[in-house]
Amino acid sequence: MRTYTWSLSVLLLLLPACKSPEADPPEHAEQFFEVAETYLPSVLPDPDRAAKISAVLEDAHRIYRESVEDNHLPGVAYGLVVNGQLVFSGGTGIINSESGEPVSSRSLFRIASMSKSFTAMAILKLRDEGKLLLEDPVSLILPELEELVYLSRDATPVSIRNLLTMTAGFPEDNPWGDRFLDFTDEELMNLVKRGISFSNIPSLHYEYSNLGYGLLGQIIGRISGLSYQEYISKEILVPLGMTHTIWEYTEAADELLALGYRREDQQWKDEALLHDGAFGAMGGLITSIEDFSRYVSFHLQAWPPRNDPEGGPVKRSTLREMHQMNHPRYWTDPDRFGPAELPIMRGYGYGLVAMKDHEGVLEVGHNGGLPGFGSSYMFYPDYGIGIMAFSNLTYTGGNLRSANYRVMKILINEGLFRARELPVSEILRERKEQVIRLIQEWDPELEKEIVAANLYPDLSRERRMQEARRLLDAAGTISHSGPIKAENQMRGSFVMYGDQANIRVYFTLSPEPEPRVQWLTLELI
Repeated sequence: MRTYTWSLSVLLLLLPACKSPEADPPEHAEQFFEVAETYLPSVLPDPDRAAKISAVLEDAHRIYRESVEDNHLPGVAYGLVVNGQLVFSGGTGIINSESGEPVSSRSLFRIASMSKSFTAMAILKLRDEGKLLLEDPVSLILPELEELVYLSRDATPVSIRNLLTMTAGFPEDNPWGDRFLDFTDEELMNLVKRGISFSNIPSLHYEYSNLGYGLLGQIIGRISGLSYQEYISKEILVPLGMTHTIWEYTEAADELLALGYRREDQQWKDEALLHDGAFGAMGGLITSIEDFSRYVSFHLQAWPPRNDPEGGPVKRSTLREMHQMNHPRYWTDPDRFGPAELPIMRGYGYGLVAMKDHEGVLEVGHNGGLPGFGSSYMFYPDYGIGIMAFSNLTYTGGNLRSANYRVMKILINEGLFRARELPVSEILRERKEQVIRLIQEWDPELEKEIVAANLYPDLSRERRMQEARRLLDAAGTISHSGPIKAENQMRGSFVMYGDQANIRVYFTLSPEPEPRVQWLTLELI
């Protein structure tokens, strides 16, 4: 096993030069590659959707009121973002049982593990600036981990990527980690120096680790020269306009701060608020629906990929990287919209949970839970919609997620949950008309222009002609063709309409400079 004995002073001298092909260019740097002028990003189908969604959500207030009543929650704050706007928000219940202060969209709740994506974003920002690599062994930056005792001789050292993706091999530590929120940096690193017990070999399995995110906070501090909290506030919160988001509860106004409770003996009992500390990187943020909606909107604006100028703390491509799932596995949730019996692919991104269902709907988000608090949010990159809810009762994130899904079902039932549509690229549009001519005429000159080298070796020209004639005879007189449905820039399908039947045509284009038809299928429908 390789041992890393670099001192921090040497590390800081060398890091600026430690760039590799993996490291992205510095944040918002000009890209040094050509961009296709013909590229058209996907677009939302209804420009008035935000107003329509706002108009149908009056009943959603009732859903959160019922959640408060059914689950004996002191209070809940909630909101929904569409097209970068907080179009629906509110609160029900109280933030303080003594004063009776009601919940509002400005109330400040500790959001627990929903803080983790801020930590991940900061790590990726430092990566983008060339100050670290995700494959770096953690001990390169935190030498306190040099003496870890691994489970096997062939184990790989714990990397920064392992911490981000919960694959370091550390044991699941809920709710152990929750009680160490106020650890000092020194206390956290002294704990690490005494050793960490492994449950798995690094990189093999996902296992939720608050400790891993606590260590990411230490990395951010050592690389940036600021405390973790100072770095997040300066580099992420302030640029996003999250001016009311804080770390230490003593800084909050009494009329805004949600006090935490647990349910015991059929009543609410005070849950002592924890001061912020080294474990803040795993769950320390205190924020409001109004502030957090800015963060959700920032994630959503990363989609779709496009040529617009960059804006915000990190690049759009970095945000999209955060949304990709690692170590995917099957999972079911009876509360989620869609058929409950069908499994969902679920994996951990960077500080975020990513899921994709059988219809290809990508959902990204995270729950949060600490003594006194629960939270849940999810957003849908292809739909431009995000939803969030905070509560001041211990570990109630699951209840809030269920309420959020009930609200999403309203949008689905109203036909307002519609994904972006991909415009048809110029080359697909051109090839579509040529494919229609091809299957009707089989003109040799046209074939030279659009048929890829593999098409006829894969299935002979004669066989293709015979099949096309058979289907055209069955379809009768072709009157017109429908619009092409693009799957991406180089693949799509359309329907040719006949007076007896219709023919579905599907084709894909080759990666050549002048893309040609490499796959072509016809189906009678």
